[in-house]
Amino acid sequence: MTLAGGTARRNKVPALQPEEPARHRAALLLQWYDRHRRALPWRALPGGHSDPYRVWLSEIMLQQTTVKAVGPYFEKFVARWPDVASLSSASLDDVLRMWAGLGYYSRARNLHACAVAVSRDHGGRFPDTEDGLQGLPGVGPYTAAAIAAIAFGQRTMPVDGNIERVVSRLFAVEELLPQAKPQIQLLAATLLGPARAGDSAQALMDLGATICTPKKPACALCPLNDDCAARKRGDQDMFPRKAPKKTGALRRGAAFVVTRGDEILVRTRPEKGLLGGMTEVPTSDWLAEQSDKAALKQAPVFKSSLKWYRKTGVITHVFTHFPLELVVYIGRVAPRTRAPDGMRWVPIAILQDEALPNVMRKVVVHGLSVSRTAG
Repeated sequence: MTLAGGTARRNKVPALQPEEPARHRAALLLQWYDRHRRALPWRALPGGHSDPYRVWLSEIMLQQTTVKAVGPYFEKFVARWPDVASLSSASLDDVLRMWAGLGYYSRARNLHACAVAVSRDHGGRFPDTEDGLQGLPGVGPYTAAAIAAIAFGQRTMPVDGNIERVVSRLFAVEELLPQAKPQIQLLAATLLGPARAGDSAQALMDLGATICTPKKPACALCPLNDDCAARKRGDQDMFPRKAPKKTGALRRGAAFVVTRGDEILVRTRPEKGLLGGMTEVPTSDWLAEQSDKAALKQAPVFKSSLKWYRKTGVITHVFTHFPLELVVYIGRVAPRTRAPDGMRWVPIAILQDEALPNVMRKVVVHGLSVSRTAG
């Protein structure tokens, strides 16, 4: 039998694996996982029940972010908001402040919206099916499958980057990503055991994170090494096959670090769009053809004249779709100077409490020491 209802040759999809080898692989994975599972703060202890709130929170945080980076943020969140009810009662500003530095800030806005929806529309309980979970803000097919499998034991296989890598090597999937995703999804499902779906998924995640790594995989330690098609060919490092990544055009702009004594001028970005709802120092537009002269014309305007000093060097930051370069201008204003419309003064001593994204943290560090002595 072939997948997708057509011939394997025509659709470039391999035949489903025979039932017995598939069960054997699933059993080997679970045996390996029981011995080598990672201890992660959101995971239940062996034999314990997974908390849907902690599973959901970790999965949202782990999107586009490493386990190492997420750990401290997860601990802070559950200490402040131990359940979905407490998180739903928090303000979005507080959530964004706690999230600051983790990046991809639309996740934080969706996180808050999802907590509100679960409390308001579902009696404080997460839906226990993939379809129900996908109806929540910020929960896509992967996240829904992960929560359904890990928290509710649904027999489904979420496929993250680690699992993609393991499966593409195990079956030597030649098709390029992202086109190969449906094929990999079907093959990954053959690695589900008859029970313990959540552990099967987490076993593959751990295998990809610790053994079947992007470079120099430790194939000798892999429980599936005898079955791995790419290892038999000796080209496991070449999987998964990926189409060349397209990089967005470089954008440029200026950031304006203005101080009033021991205060700094900031504003809040619009709720929708890049870094929505986050705090920033005023900036110009970020454009591919932005000149320094054009950017400086977009500096904040005060009633009394302000002399700008350009800081040596350039701040660089890479977003998902484009790299950014910002020059930094610094200036000081007199005490009691009013902030321009839409902006506010914040004491530098409590600036860390603001929802500053990483790019703005770089700007502030680069400009503050000079701006406080300039003039």
